[in-house]
Amino acid sequence: MGSTRVVAAVVLISAGLAQWAPRTACAGQTRPAPPHQREAPPKPATQQPGKPALPDVRLEAAIRAKFAKSKINADKFQVRVQGGVATIEGRTDVTQHKGVATRLAKTGGALAVNNHIQVSDAAKAKAAANLEKGRRRAQIKRGDARSDTSQPQSR
Repeated sequence: MGSTRVVAAVVLISAGLAQWAPRTACAGQTRPAPPHQREAPPKPATQQPGKPALPDVRLEAAIRAKFAKSKINADKFQVRVQGGVATIEGRTDVTQHKGVATRLAKTGGALAVNNHIQVSDAAKAKAAANLEKGRRRAQIKRGDARSDTSQPQSR
């Protein structure tokens, strides 16, 4: 039984896995901590929390470029960036453009967004009317036939 441990220790030492060899604690020696108890090495910080990755001027340019590529460019929103916080101002006739502008600014690198976009009264009324109508698509239950296949189709 004792020779098995010695052979296992020799094999592990030669394989470079000496830390896993079974040992008895000697005076003044400590065993290494198991992997689940070891402390991970500190990760290098890529950026400090609360600081934008880009300077304000470049951040503003990146947000304007995202607006130019999207469909909301026609609304001509004004964008200002100070300290990594984007402020968006303007008017729109489409309710969804307000949320899209916020998402574009955040994906452009802004830490926070102050959205001061005003949605027109006509757009608000249209959205309210759509909510009153309910869902516009037909709901088909699973298992229901999508079309009547028992009738022959005339051409």
